[in-house]
Amino acid sequence: MKDKTSFIPQEADTRPSRCPDNSAFKQQKLPAWKPQLTIASVLSSFFLIGTFCLTVGICLVLSANSVREIQIDYTDKCSDCSKLRENSSNWNKECHCSVNFTLKEDILGDVFMYYGLQNFYQNHRRYVISRSDAQLLGRNVNIQKSYCAPFTTYRNGTPMAPCGAIANSMFNDTIELFYNLNSYATEVPLLKTGNSWWTDKNVKFRNPKPDNLSSAFAGTARPPYWQKPVYLLDKEDERNTGYLNDDFIVWMRVSAFATFRNLYRRVRRVRQFADGLPAGNYTFRISYNFPVTKFKGRKHVILSTVVWSGGSNPFLGIAYVVSGTAAILTGFVITAIHLKLRKKKTYFQK
Repeated sequence: MKDKTSFIPQEADTRPSRCPDNSAFKQQKLPAWKPQLTIASVLSSFFLIGTFCLTVGICLVLSANSVREIQIDYTDKCSDCSKLRENSSNWNKECHCSVNFTLKEDILGDVFMYYGLQNFYQNHRRYVISRSDAQLLGRNVNIQKSYCAPFTTYRNGTPMAPCGAIANSMFNDTIELFYNLNSYATEVPLLKTGNSWWTDKNVKFRNPKPDNLSSAFAGTARPPYWQKPVYLLDKEDERNTGYLNDDFIVWMRVSAFATFRNLYRRVRRVRQFADGLPAGNYTFRISYNFPVTKFKGRKHVILSTVVWSGGSNPFLGIAYVVSGTAAILTGFVITAIHLKLRKKKTYFQK
């Protein structure tokens, strides 16, 4: 009678083993720390975290409430210009309007001017990706292969610079601020540079070569809704034109919500405005170019100061207060349950 082992192939003995190596890591024998949760450690964690969040939240809310801010809605006050802009054939016709307002108290410190849009959805998926980052870096790329469609080229084949729906819809109202004192209007000096992030200005955006931008952008055309080409966005400062224009860079950073504000200008602290904006009568003079009636939107101008926590936005502070309150209440509930169960346990032991 033959031995049963004679039927086993000899190659089976040399077959590599699928078992993990006999090491502490692969055999899961490394030393580990497993905390022992006790009622004292759990309750102390809840109360400490709750107190910390509640303290930070109160500080953030108080800080946000200390921001001085005034918001002017000029959608209806510039209704004549709005009706003119409803017809796209009037894009080359200028329209100006003025909005008067009064500051009852001085706004001291650095004053920032924002433009605000309401009911303008920048978070649509196709809108968000409608850009060419390679083009914005000054590279010579084929934008037909980008996500800029339908804002890529004109019917004659001329490429758009910059391409995409985001750039095409850029906010282009011009807003000036005047201080009315003794029947004389003094223009408030505004800074139009230094409003973008350093990484945007130095990393994400570049102008094409050569330095003569009119030659660099030769063979391209402005987006359909623009009134001037990209290399003429700022005729006064060559360092603030083209893709490096601060207004353009700020607009290209899309918002997650339908109602948002973007930084537009900063008050230059010189002469009578060295300490900020004094109380008195002011006027916004607006060159109206950005239509909002088609999407039932609203437009605002905001003058605001900032504090260490940012602008007037109490959301983060409220979130901390709610989280801290919830943690403390949870700690009290656990304490009450623990005391009740301990009392029952003592009763049954007796």
